[in-house]
Amino acid sequence: MQIYEPSDDSYLMQESLEKYLKDSLKKRKMTKEIEILDMGSGSGIQAETAKKLGFNNIQTADINKSAVKSLKKQGFVSIHSDLFKKIKNNQKFDLIIFNPPYLPLDKREPKESRLQTTAGKEGYEIILTFLNESKAHINKSSSILLLFSSLSKPETILTHAEKLSYKCKKLSSKKLFFEELYVYLFRL
Repeated sequence: MQIYEPSDDSYLMQESLEKYLKDSLKKRKMTKEIEILDMGSGSGIQAETAKKLGFNNIQTADINKSAVKSLKKQGFVSIHSDLFKKIKNNQKFDLIIFNPPYLPLDKREPKESRLQTTAGKEGYEIILTFLNESKAHINKSSSILLLFSSLSKPETILTHAEKLSYKCKKLSSKKLFFEELYVYLFRL
């Protein structure tokens, strides 16, 4: 299976992650010793961004075995996992980064590429599952950086997050030809 190559969404997340980490270090809200999980890491662009800023406790996870193999070659601890299924139950992270598949199902799209792009029939199902599962892997002081699209029904995602007691804050957005991308910060 092909590894998801960085695109507009990846670069928006990268910019948001870099700014978030630099601001948090500057305000002394975190140290470079924090535990980071790059969920759905793909090419590893987000993990590499954190590493370049001096963060070393980075774990990556992806459903794509080829991506996991590539991430290990890049020197990252990487787990083949469908979201948190293979992440240890008691493992907690200070920061979880997730640039998920976020588009609604398009039956015209080839089945192989749907794994990288499609979040479910409505475009938010994977994101809601991620938010449910992530609660077991964060502390009160942890943060989640999550990207989604205007096509993902953002109001559904944010309402669901609030029901799970997450506080949500938009960090950045980017308008594209047919959609708008958002990066949100979630905290308990």
